[in-house]
Amino acid sequence: MSESTASSSIDWRCRHTWRTASANTAWCLLGCSIGDFGTIAFFQFTGIPWPTLAIMVLAIVNGIVTSIALETAVLWRQMGPSAAFRTAVGMSLISMVAMETAMNLVDWALTGGAKLTWWVIPVMLAVGFVTPLPYNYWRLKALGKACH
Repeated sequence: MSESTASSSIDWRCRHTWRTASANTAWCLLGCSIGDFGTIAFFQFTGIPWPTLAIMVLAIVNGIVTSIALETAVLWRQMGPSAAFRTAVGMSLISMVAMETAMNLVDWALTGGAKLTWWVIPVMLAVGFVTPLPYNYWRLKALGKACH
């Protein structure tokens, strides 16, 4: 069955798959947020004068790195370090890039830069969670693949 055929025949109403996809997405969000928020906070608190785009690109990269590290640690006991790392990278990269990009675009749109405020963080997290969720659901349903 081709991916387009598999995609058109997916039951998008499966509560179990939505729960699993949501749990996977939450783990990814936790990992991404650690690196992303840590990077933005570092530049915000130190006042190092980097351009906003450079800070956001670095935040995205660091978010992806910390997410892969967290997911590798979670999977380590199930499959060993090498397989855990390959699984974390292979199954979550598209999700992480979408999540990170969405979170940073929200930050930029609402604050005008790479700035963490008490009110922008929940919005960033919500958008970061919702953005990759349908893709993660689709991967589970169409391909039977998940990172956790």
